[in-house]
Amino acid sequence: MLSLATSLAVLAALGNASPILQARQSNETNPFVFTNSNGLNFTQMNASLPNVAIFATGGTIAGSSSSSTATAGYTAGALGIMTLINAVPELLNVSNVAGIQISNVGSEDVTSTILLTLAKQIDKYVCKDPSMAGAVVTHGTDVLEETAFFLDATINCGKPVVIVGAMRPATAISADGPFNLLEAVTVAVDPAAKNRGAMVVMNDRITSAYYVTKTNANTMDTFKAPEMGHLGALLSNTPYFYYPAVKPTGKREYIVSNITAIPRVDILFAYEDMSNDTLYNAVASGAKGIVIAGAGAGGVSTPFNAAMEDVINTHNIPIVQSTRAMSGEVPTTGVASDTALHIASGYLNPMKSRILLGLLLAHGKNMTEIAEAFAPSTVA
Repeated sequence: MLSLATSLAVLAALGNASPILQARQSNETNPFVFTNSNGLNFTQMNASLPNVAIFATGGTIAGSSSSSTATAGYTAGALGIMTLINAVPELLNVSNVAGIQISNVGSEDVTSTILLTLAKQIDKYVCKDPSMAGAVVTHGTDVLEETAFFLDATINCGKPVVIVGAMRPATAISADGPFNLLEAVTVAVDPAAKNRGAMVVMNDRITSAYYVTKTNANTMDTFKAPEMGHLGALLSNTPYFYYPAVKPTGKREYIVSNITAIPRVDILFAYEDMSNDTLYNAVASGAKGIVIAGAGAGGVSTPFNAAMEDVINTHNIPIVQSTRAMSGEVPTTGVASDTALHIASGYLNPMKSRILLGLLLAHGKNMTEIAEAFAPSTVA
């Protein structure tokens, strides 16, 4: 078994490095060490259990601090995937698990390059391998909903993809990461979890990646879908789904196997007396698409609206109007104009709208096609 010191030394320079497959563990008491045909290494291979791949990206769940009471100011992404797996031996009661280290960063440093790598790795090692039951992704919580939404749009083989994090670092008293990880793997192997798209599992809750959002900066019950609710819950590590599997209204699916980059999309936050130069600066800096976190149902000032229409018509740059309220709909009728093609986000918040717009641009969609992709997310 790798020591904590060894894991930290190996991962200190990892950052955004290429994904690596974890080496076999030296454990003479474990007779089930196994490498599958794709090169995934399992610490056990119990033929009666399903197989799961855990893709690690870093975050608080892999965080470390010198203080056992620190829930802020710790180092995110300090521990490697095998350290996390070895800390929860109960995982081996529900699944054979293999670890893949995609990155080891705080979630603020997750890039579109990491997202593309993650999606392609899940497709290769899980979707295209009939021996694999599902995938789990460990992730920092600050932008977890964006990665979850991206995976929900790009991994559509029907196998469960579960994104999990923690609000307390691994070194904290009563850290939530280990049990969250166990619950995530348990959901990933549950037959009832199939065909539900990507899901976030934390704090005994199962939530659709399409709708989930982080609602509190600090508390463990932060991930919710305020209007839509959770898909299910876990009690004593047993999942219970409230509803049969169903596709969220408006969800679009995309293949990224041949996509090498996601165009830049910026989010601009609306406020009183908002300056137009923020919009033009985004364009000058290379943004190929823009999302406005508008006031109320996507509202902006009259001068800013004029600047938006200038950018749309002069630069042919799509602008999606969402809401800074983070809940509720931005309807098409509320932003429509006779002089420019305004795009309403519907029920997608600014962060999810940015991910969707980036995917559409990466696939070469034009302004009309982008508007049509967002339209099913709106009511009016």
